[in-house]
Amino acid sequence: MESVQLQRTYLDLTTPHIADACMRLDIPVRCAPPSIRPLWADTHVVGRVAPVRHHGSVDVFLEAIEGSTPGDVLMVDNGGREDEACVGDLVALEAQRADLSGIAIWGLHRDTSELRTIRLPLFSQGALPTGPQRLDAACSQTLVSARCGLHTSTADDFLVGDDDGLIFIPLDRAADVAELATAIRDTERYQAARMRQGTTFRAQARFDEFLSTRKEQEDFTFRRHLRAIGGAIEE
Repeated sequence: MESVQLQRTYLDLTTPHIADACMRLDIPVRCAPPSIRPLWADTHVVGRVAPVRHHGSVDVFLEAIEGSTPGDVLMVDNGGREDEACVGDLVALEAQRADLSGIAIWGLHRDTSELRTIRLPLFSQGALPTGPQRLDAACSQTLVSARCGLHTSTADDFLVGDDDGLIFIPLDRAADVAELATAIRDTERYQAARMRQGTTFRAQARFDEFLSTRKEQEDFTFRRHLRAIGGAIEE
């Protein structure tokens, strides 16, 4: 699935919907560290990962952008460093001119005011005025994979980001995840609408039946009950 198609497919799906779908499909749930946040609220980004590892020089970003496809998200691995900012306004402008969907950084950014004006979706651990004061040697994985906390992503992955954070999904499971995430979203919206009209979730979930069954089967879980009746609130 190409990045542009991913954007259309995942336009109205949140990271919680996607995480729940991954759990049901036995796909490892790979989330970025919670310290990585969007630069402004109500951000939503979807795209194939364009991985790059930062070594102190901006040329690796230019090379990654050169090899990217419109709609990709530049996934910058700076090892979670908090002593330097590795992405600023010029890199963001270059990514925007290449029609990338956004930038995610396991590290810090700078030029915050300019980045807000550019308005290319950007996720990072925060801002710092100081740029790199080092120049390390590149490695064989510089443009092949990017780490983000506990997880590593490649061009065989895509990511979705919103106010709840970032999640990585294998490209070859994109359609499966989207289909189930859409069903979960629709179920939860229906449940929420009924609650606003006065029907409690306990009533919708037939909570009394669950409590009765649990008395007879001590290992009977609420998750199992919800799946049996088509509920989607818990995974």
